[in-house]
Amino acid sequence: MGMVEKPSKETKDRLEKLKKTIEHHRYLYHVLNKQEISDEALDSLKHELVEIEEKYPELITSDSPSQRVAGKPIEGFKKITHKVAQWSFNDAFSEGDIVNFEKRIKKMLDGKQPSYTAELKIDGMHIVLEYEKGMLKTAATRGNGKVGENVTSNVKTIQSVPIKLKKEIDIIVEGEIWLSKKNFEKLNEEQEKDGKPLYANPRNVAAGTIRQLDPKIVSERNLDTFIYDISQMENMPQTQAEELELLKDLGFKTNPFFKLCQTDEEVVEFWKKWQKAKDKEDYWIDGVVVKVNEKKYQEILGFTGKAPRFAIAFKFPAEQVTTVVEDIVLQIGRTGVLTPVAHLRPVSVAGSTVSRATLHNEDEIKRLDVRIGDTVILQKAGDVIPDIVKVLTEMRTGKERAFTWPDKVLECGGDGSIERIPGQAAWRCVAKNSFAQQKRKFHHFVSKKAFEIDHMGPKVVDQLLDSQLITHFQDIFTLKRGDLLNLERFAEKSVDNLLSSIEKSKKISLPKFLVSLSIPLVGEETAVLLAQNFQFSKPTPQSALRFLDVGVSNLQKTTKEELEKIDGIGPKVAEEIDNWFKDKNNQNLLKQLGEAGIRIESQKLEAKSQKLLGKTFVLTGTMETLSREDAKEKIRKLGGEISSSVSSKTDFVVAGAEPGSKFHKAQELGVKILNEEEFLSLIK
Repeated sequence: MGMVEKPSKETKDRLEKLKKTIEHHRYLYHVLNKQEISDEALDSLKHELVEIEEKYPELITSDSPSQRVAGKPIEGFKKITHKVAQWSFNDAFSEGDIVNFEKRIKKMLDGKQPSYTAELKIDGMHIVLEYEKGMLKTAATRGNGKVGENVTSNVKTIQSVPIKLKKEIDIIVEGEIWLSKKNFEKLNEEQEKDGKPLYANPRNVAAGTIRQLDPKIVSERNLDTFIYDISQMENMPQTQAEELELLKDLGFKTNPFFKLCQTDEEVVEFWKKWQKAKDKEDYWIDGVVVKVNEKKYQEILGFTGKAPRFAIAFKFPAEQVTTVVEDIVLQIGRTGVLTPVAHLRPVSVAGSTVSRATLHNEDEIKRLDVRIGDTVILQKAGDVIPDIVKVLTEMRTGKERAFTWPDKVLECGGDGSIERIPGQAAWRCVAKNSFAQQKRKFHHFVSKKAFEIDHMGPKVVDQLLDSQLITHFQDIFTLKRGDLLNLERFAEKSVDNLLSSIEKSKKISLPKFLVSLSIPLVGEETAVLLAQNFQFSKPTPQSALRFLDVGVSNLQKTTKEELEKIDGIGPKVAEEIDNWFKDKNNQNLLKQLGEAGIRIESQKLEAKSQKLLGKTFVLTGTMETLSREDAKEKIRKLGGEISSSVSSKTDFVVAGAEPGSKFHKAQELGVKILNEEEFLSLIK
């Protein structure tokens, strides 16, 4: 039997150096989000470490980076009794709830004013970590608060969890395990590819992953953590803020966005800020956890039967809620398209009370199998009208009524006939001049995107239509003071303001004029394209349409084939424009508008600056300092182009408050996202 080779001092020293270096770069990358060496270089160091340990197994220690590597599948999880009971928080949903929370606290503290830490509430899975002399001993799930499951082997595979702390202390800490948005999407892509059902949310995936019996699967999913609480140690810090600093110093990954607040007003301010900013992070945030900062006050306040009195979870307004469908009605849009709309029992979602949800089209109603009387899940994201995402069929009583798509719709005018648009799931009125349709066209005609007539909102338009003061667009520009003074709620001042706005609006740019006409498929961007290709700087008096510049008369004369040659205008759009200008009713409308005094401003549409030349922008969400129309105008003046959808060709997505799906699409494609401040800086 041969002699067993003993490791040399140089080998032992080399191993220690490797362990320290690998641990240093793990901490930089997974905790501080920094990187000093490449992934390949780090893998090379790990490979050398494993080679030495395989040759000399006696050198393997529990704090070695190799011990994070997923081992063999386990048979099951053992129970573990928590040394410190695990509590859940009571919830707050409004500013009033936070005011009442502070009132209760101050009453119990005999009027003393505490400070508060406001910390982001991460939508993940609770974990409890115990360390002895700085070494990870156990990792446990919350369970029922008293007994959890021992998931140590799985948690060791999470790179942001230190196996060895920077100080040799005994400590129990609590935190959240989470799955990043990127990894969640990647996981669902794989599920879709394999024909498996998609995961509903990242919290469930994180919880399901931690309870996998095969640590290799856990390792592959790249889970992450934030640690936010010390539940047991000698010489506890005196405040929650100091506790968070200590956790960071020990080597834990903590969330950097907590704030020390002196009043409940500051807490609310922090909550409002993150309500808007939450989507920018790569993890899900569903609220703010508010804790009394001073430990001496926490001890006085103590606990109720199930939750601490010194802390509360301040939830963000729900983006998914349940409600009841009271009716389904057909709404006629500007171009005659019929959209089924669900009338709902009013409910608060994403911070606003809603009573309507779009059902899109007949196919969507069939897909959802939504019926009048159904209990449904409603979802609102960003600034769009809510969607019904699911019917809770288990809530049905048998009294629900299926919606029957009608053969005719009275509001369509004529004999009420409707038709399915070829190649689409949508239906439209056969008659093109229904009253409901006209109403919406008028709303659009006077809006900011078109003639921008101040003091003429939808209610005023409806009043004028109902009073038969206006029937056609040109009637707006022939209104007299005496006509308006007979209307309800119209005093002399309001009449003068409205007439002044109408007079001012008679001068209009060509793009806005084209938008106002409700030409099918012609939105703001197409209107700008048309103006750039057809408008000349000087009006032609000889034109039959004397009030219009050469652009509109040329549009009337142009062919479908010529329109298709314009970059950005496809066959369908070209056909709609061609049909619109050939229609005799529309030709008469243009003539009447001219006689009513409309003048298209002669303007050169070429950019004043070439700063953004060749750059394409997509806008989403709401900006504080600029309306969307103003932002678009500024981009165009600097030579940039606007698109309504995000693609790989998009250069920038400008994201205001509550951005919609375009924001997530930009993240997926790696398109540069600008916040309001960055955008304003760019267009200076």
